[in-house]
Amino acid sequence: METYDQYAVVGALILFGLAAAALPLLLPMLISPHPSGLKTFETYECGVDTISHSWMRFSVGFYLFALIFVAFEVDILYLFPIALVFNDPAFGLRDVVEIGIFLGILSLAIVFAWRKGVFKWL
Repeated sequence: METYDQYAVVGALILFGLAAAALPLLLPMLISPHPSGLKTFETYECGVDTISHSWMRFSVGFYLFALIFVAFEVDILYLFPIALVFNDPAFGLRDVVEIGIFLGILSLAIVFAWRKGVFKWL
């Protein structure tokens, strides 16, 4: 195979890759409906009509509570593998101490957030 034929194959594969990447981006723009009206530009919030404009300020407590929730959900994921190997004979006192330290740090984080007033809604 000559060098030009190899370049042609590589060029065709690049063009195919670009087309395969562009098609899912462009096709919805062409076939989707484009509604226009006043309702199109209103803020949609879970099926409930908005009370004021969309740039209403929320309390920082909502965001802190959400971040704490996500952090503890991820930390709980670390405890599932421990529950699976808890009856394993290789599971020793060192492992129990490490789990205790881990849960102690989590408990201190909850106490810290509680003392800062993150869990108060008003």
